[in-house]
Amino acid sequence: MLFNSLAFLIFLPTVWALYWFVARRSVRLQNALVVAASYVFYGWWDWRFLILIVCSTVWAWALALADARWARGRKARMVLSFVLNLGLLGVFKYFNFFAQEAIALLNALGVQAHPVTLKIILPVGISFYTFQTLSYTIDVYRKQLSPTRDLVAFAAYVSFFPQLVAGPIERAMNLLPQFLTRRTFDYAKAVDGCRQMLWGFFKKMVIADNCAVMVQALVADDVAAPGLAKWLGMSCFAFQVYGDFSGYSDIAIGCSRLFGIHLRRNFAYPYFSRNIAEFWQRWHMSLMTWFRDYLYIPLGGNRVPRWKQVRNTFVVFLFSGLWHGANWTYIVFGLVQGVFFLPFMLMGAHRKHKEIVAADRFLPSPKEVLQMLSTAMLLMLSWPVFRASSITETCRWLKQMFTFAGGFAFALPEACREFGATAAFVAALLCVEWVNRREQHGLARLPRWRWARLAVYWGIVYVIAKHCGAQQTFIYFQF
Repeated sequence: MLFNSLAFLIFLPTVWALYWFVARRSVRLQNALVVAASYVFYGWWDWRFLILIVCSTVWAWALALADARWARGRKARMVLSFVLNLGLLGVFKYFNFFAQEAIALLNALGVQAHPVTLKIILPVGISFYTFQTLSYTIDVYRKQLSPTRDLVAFAAYVSFFPQLVAGPIERAMNLLPQFLTRRTFDYAKAVDGCRQMLWGFFKKMVIADNCAVMVQALVADDVAAPGLAKWLGMSCFAFQVYGDFSGYSDIAIGCSRLFGIHLRRNFAYPYFSRNIAEFWQRWHMSLMTWFRDYLYIPLGGNRVPRWKQVRNTFVVFLFSGLWHGANWTYIVFGLVQGVFFLPFMLMGAHRKHKEIVAADRFLPSPKEVLQMLSTAMLLMLSWPVFRASSITETCRWLKQMFTFAGGFAFALPEACREFGATAAFVAALLCVEWVNRREQHGLARLPRWRWARLAVYWGIVYVIAKHCGAQQTFIYFQF
């Protein structure tokens, strides 16, 4: 079920009403309703996907309970949990990729090999909920978290529908206790959640969906003035992927607040970053902190010799790239980001600028502007790797970006007829988020006059209704 669909528009208020008016007196009943609603939400794509999430939930819960009951065999159960979860992810997400690459290698060596692939559909959100169950298993194994006996509450933690298919990737230490305690309706938090959802819908339906159409037209091989077109296309893609994914996160976080649940922040205005290290502290924060806590630190983190720090950094970016998909482009994207990140790590600059951009001034300094522009330029050079379907296509696009044989005269394709309006909305997005850069989301701070707030709400609703692009599936559903 898509957030930007009529089905969800009916689904959400129905579940909300049942949650607060029918099940409000019982935590277990609320949790059971959350699980049922989440399974309906997830099974809307294909009911067979439910088998996977149920299996992942049950074995993570059972193995963690076994850890608490029997001291012997803890390491074996930990390994089994990894094999089950990563095996599930590997079969459905990576089997075809590695099988095809192995066959290509054997054929190149003169060994005849026949393709062996599974004709399966990648289950939506499998990378997200497997990481949640894995983090629970690891935290229990480390004795940082006591396992729960409440299977319904644990199932609600794994399958909570707002963040089930595209995050944020939650930790059991944050989310599970919320399902084990009684929730009370908080009007102020619910209103703020609705504001965050509204801002998320604006980013997705107005920014991302319109940019998607222009990206498709501008990266086409037959477009005139390929150099300018590719630069403009990658600029549009930068806001497409940001509006799409951060928009989803805003909707998910805001929606969860309607149910008295707090989800961790996933984006902190990354396009105001002053270097790549800061960018990765602000972009997809739940994933990057997951890799930090469960991969980088166990490898030694910063407490090892410098060459091992470099190794650990590249391991994290390699796996973060691979997490995004079974394609060499994602692996190369991760390694490229590791190269960009490395100088700042070596200089110790990756620990700076964590909290607030230009905290003591309204406008950034000239130095900060140059830093932001240079960071944007590095991202522009790496987005083709993320967007292209192959390394060959990536190389062709990068070559075209620096080819201006047709001069600088450039006519937008017909599909870009909304370019002026979309550019204005992107500028508005940046202005709003800059003003609210110290807040949790773009609409967190509004005028105190009720009529002014209502004008903002209805103005955004009008813009969404008038200028929404053709409905597009969320990009991160494929991950």
